[in-house]
Amino acid sequence: MSSTHAHDHDHAHDHDHGHEHGHAHHAHVPESFDRAFAIGIALNAGFVAVEAFYGWKAGSLALLADAGHNLSDVAGLVLAWAGAAAGRLRPSERHTYGFKRASILAAFANALLLLVAMGSLAWEAVHRLQAPAPAQGLTIMVVAAIGIVVNGLTALLFLRGSHDLNLRGAFLHMLADALVSAGVVVAGALTLGYGWIWIDPVASLVIAAVIVVGTWSLLRQSLHLMVDGVPAHLNLVEVRECLQGLPGVGAVHDLHVWAMGTSEVALTAHLVMPAAPADDAFLNAAAQTLRERFGIAHVTLQTSRTPVMTACV
Repeated sequence: MSSTHAHDHDHAHDHDHGHEHGHAHHAHVPESFDRAFAIGIALNAGFVAVEAFYGWKAGSLALLADAGHNLSDVAGLVLAWAGAAAGRLRPSERHTYGFKRASILAAFANALLLLVAMGSLAWEAVHRLQAPAPAQGLTIMVVAAIGIVVNGLTALLFLRGSHDLNLRGAFLHMLADALVSAGVVVAGALTLGYGWIWIDPVASLVIAAVIVVGTWSLLRQSLHLMVDGVPAHLNLVEVRECLQGLPGVGAVHDLHVWAMGTSEVALTAHLVMPAAPADDAFLNAAAQTLRERFGIAHVTLQTSRTPVMTACV
């Protein structure tokens, strides 16, 4: 940035971070959910151990696949909790945004590990299909039924926080897991009732496919955010049109929107205002509009009477 851009034009750096508004939005998980996270993690970690043991004992790949899925739930809950805790850490001179982005990095790593685990289970299931082995259908049904209860209860812990993006994701994930466990119950019933020993590896393949589809989305989204991509729920054209429509704005240059973490979004832009430079009332109104329409609470707006960043769009 040239010195002319930095200092010489009117209101060269008008900043409004929405401090009177920005910290009341839904980006931070309330501390009251710490108890919900602790209970959910304990329930699911205990169930993973039970399901993995009985899956091994009963020779059920479906149970082992579901145990791997529930292990990802534990990691997901830990990640969401860590993200909530990181969001409460105060920024420092060395980390001016705090540690919010750590949740994105953890999500990416977790997705990679889960894809490798599901690939291994799918490979074993294919071999089991070539040489089917009997599995204990009743054991499968009982353990998976416990999974329905555990996942359902965990989902209910986050029901009242569904307005928050992270908590809503945890709620929907756990609800989906309850449905997956219901599918394992069906596989156990078919094995027990009809002696279809091939149904267990088939069910494990289906469960692995479901997990891979969900994990691929997590991998893609986390990688997108890691390279400062525009969050998927935002339309940059609409954001630009919103800024362009503000009173007195003639043009919008150098617009950037990126994720500070998994639940907070930041925006910077240069606004050309030929008639008059922005005042505090304009900046406050602009920040409030961006927060209410798009959920963008961290806003930095730079204004000038004439374009000063001609190379930027």
